[in-house]
Amino acid sequence: MSTECWPTEIRLSGDRRGLNIAFDDGAQFTLPAEYLRVSSPSAEVQGHSPAERKVIGGKRNVMILAVEPIGNYAVKLRFDDMHDTGIYGWDYLYTLGRERDARWATYLSELGARGLDREVVRSAAAPTGGSCGSGCGCH
Repeated sequence: MSTECWPTEIRLSGDRRGLNIAFDDGAQFTLPAEYLRVSSPSAEVQGHSPAERKVIGGKRNVMILAVEPIGNYAVKLRFDDMHDTGIYGWDYLYTLGRERDARWATYLSELGARGLDREVVRSAAAPTGGSCGSGCGCH
């Protein structure tokens, strides 16, 4: 769905845990860093098809390090967990804001169904098999 809305303001919160965005139709959203990270439009998270989409846990305390403009159509967000491959277009940011409650509820349900949670998994007894246990697919 194309919103054809343009951002009039994009501002990183002082604590780096949220992105405030206003659009020319009057819509305003505060999007938490955790929500943006787990909803990254990157192939790493979304895969190349819906079946490949990853559910990412352990990102409750993630912060946004930088907001970098990409032409006049998007921003690239750099997170403190070193994820920086998602290009967040204006339509996608608008959709994330408008559908935040429903998307967040789905995310929490998917975490639970996979035995994951929002806390960072740091344990000396990390599961074997090359995974950090957070569901990030990083190892």
